[in-house]
Amino acid sequence: MNTATIPSLFVLTLVLATGLFFFIRASAKDRTEQIELISQQPEATLMAQLQQYFDIRAYRVASIDKENNSVTFTGMVRPSIFLAMLLTILASAGILSLVLALSLLFPNLGKVFLLLVLASPAAGIFYWKKAGRIEQVSLKLQPTSSQNVTIWIKAHRDEILELRQAIPLTEVGDRE
Repeated sequence: MNTATIPSLFVLTLVLATGLFFFIRASAKDRTEQIELISQQPEATLMAQLQQYFDIRAYRVASIDKENNSVTFTGMVRPSIFLAMLLTILASAGILSLVLALSLLFPNLGKVFLLLVLASPAAGIFYWKKAGRIEQVSLKLQPTSSQNVTIWIKAHRDEILELRQAIPLTEVGDRE
């Protein structure tokens, strides 16, 4: 193999390993968003629907602020076994690629570098520990003059998507 090829392959492998590292780190990142939605249902009906929705999703009422007409729900988000296994497999493939590149650069240490593959379960463990956490959903309802109810929601973006599929809500910018 050409002597210029080996260092360039090593550099490409390092770039890919860096991307994999940031992908693994982002797997457990907090993705809390705040959004303003509008419902055309009466406030009491909407609140009952929201309570039922969050009960089904295993959230519990953490606090109620009647002055501000807001409610905070909490629930435990469980990590995905599939994603933990996928991250472990991806980490082992990435580390194996790095080991191959290192063994081409330093042929005498090739077998020692192979021990780095034993670190790949750390990716799954990292995800498992960080992704399993208590999430909060904050809701603030405010009736408007035209029988609509404005809802401010602060929650994980996936939870907001699920809520919008379960209950007919319109985003403030989506009205026509």
